[in-house]
Amino acid sequence: MKILVLGGTGKIGAAVAWDLAREESVEAVGLVARSAEALQRTKRWIGSEKIVLHPGDVAGPGLEQALGEYEVVVIALPDRRTSYRAAHQAIVRGVHVVDMLEEYHRRPDPYETEGLEVPAGMTAEEYGDWLHREALRNEVTFLDGIGFAPGISNITVGEGIRRLDHAVAAVARVGGIPNKAAAARHPLRYMVTWAFDHVLREYMIKVQVKKDGQVVEVDALTDRETFPFRQFGVDEVLECAITPGMPSFIHTRPELRDFAEKTIRWPGHYAAVDVLRECGLLDLDPVHLDGAAVAPREFTARVLSPRLRPGPGEGDVCVMWNTVRGTKAGRPARVDYYLWDEADPVTGISAMARVTGFAAAIGARFVGAGKIRKRGIVAPEDAIVGDLYSEFIAELARREIAVREVESISSRGCLP
Repeated sequence: MKILVLGGTGKIGAAVAWDLAREESVEAVGLVARSAEALQRTKRWIGSEKIVLHPGDVAGPGLEQALGEYEVVVIALPDRRTSYRAAHQAIVRGVHVVDMLEEYHRRPDPYETEGLEVPAGMTAEEYGDWLHREALRNEVTFLDGIGFAPGISNITVGEGIRRLDHAVAAVARVGGIPNKAAAARHPLRYMVTWAFDHVLREYMIKVQVKKDGQVVEVDALTDRETFPFRQFGVDEVLECAITPGMPSFIHTRPELRDFAEKTIRWPGHYAAVDVLRECGLLDLDPVHLDGAAVAPREFTARVLSPRLRPGPGEGDVCVMWNTVRGTKAGRPARVDYYLWDEADPVTGISAMARVTGFAAAIGARFVGAGKIRKRGIVAPEDAIVGDLYSEFIAELARREIAVREVESISSRGCLP
C-alpha cells in the first residue's frame, strides 16, 4: 500500500512516516511540506528509500495531484483550517483519510474555530454531515481522531464499555508531560510536545460532557482531580482537568450516563494556568500596545514557547488512566486502562510522537489493508473492535508501548 503523510516534517508526522517506512506491507510513504529542505532533512532522518517527497503547500493545488498516487492519507496538521481542507480534498478524490486532530469532524467544535472554512450556506454541523455523506458516496473511510487522545484512549474506553454488561460512566485521563527532572526546570511544570497554541485553546473553550444523562457544556479545566499513579513501577501524584480531547463519545455512546475526558499534568500546572487566565494573558481580544493590536494569548505563547521547549537530554512522558464503570453479572464492575510511555533515547522520538504517531500509522495500515471496512466518518471506538482491538494492542506492544487492563467486580455491592 502507499500512504501519504501531511505534516510529515513535524515531530509527530515524521514519527508516522518513520513507523510506516519500516512496515513490509507499505511500498511508499509520501511527505508533503512547503520546505524542500525540511523534506530532505526528514527523509535523511527516516533513512528509507520508501520516502517520496512532494514539496508544496498542503492547502495548494499540489496536494490534489499527490493524493492521486496514494490509497490513504494521514493528516498530522496542527490546526483545524488546514486539516479540514485536506480531509475535504481527500474525500472528494476517493482517498481514505486518517486524522489525528482533537476534533470529531461529524460535529465540529463551534468555539475558537482556528480559521475553519465552512462552505457557504452550511452550518458547521451540516458541513460535518456533508463530509460524512461524501465519504459514504465515494466509498471512503475517514478514521477520525486516531493518535493518543483521541485515539488509544477512545479505543480502550470503547473496549471497556464492551467488557461490561452495562456501562454507565467513563472518564478518560490522558496527558503528555515532561519527565520529572525536566518539569522542575520549566515554567508551568510543562514542556511543549506538540502545537502549543492549540494547547492554550483547549484551556479556554467550552467543553461538552455527559452528566446525569444530559449533555452539558462546562468550562475547560473544571472538575479537577489529584490522584496517585502506581503502575509500571511508577509512583507519582498527578492532576487532571476537563478538556475537549474525545468529543466523539458524546455522540457514539449516548447510553453513558456520565462521560468526560481530562488532561493530565504535574501538580501545580493548572494553578499556574489559572493565574495566566485571571490576568487576561490567554484572551484573544486584541489590546493596543504602542499603536499595535496584540492578542494577549499570542503574546503569551510567543514568550513562553522558547522556555518550554525540551533542552538537551530532556524527555517527555505520556500517561493514561481510563476508567469505565457499570455492572457485570449483576454486580458493580469497573475496567481501568493504564499507559506510561517515555521518550526513546535511541531514536530520539518523543513519547508524544510515539503514542500519537505510531497509533496513527497502525490505523492507516489497518485502513489500507481493508481491515476497517466501515465507510464515512468513523470514530476509533467504532473502528477498532473485536479481533482488531487485540491486534491494535499487540501492534502497540511490538513498539514497546504497553497498555494494561485491570477489571474489577465487586462482591459487596460497590466499587471504589
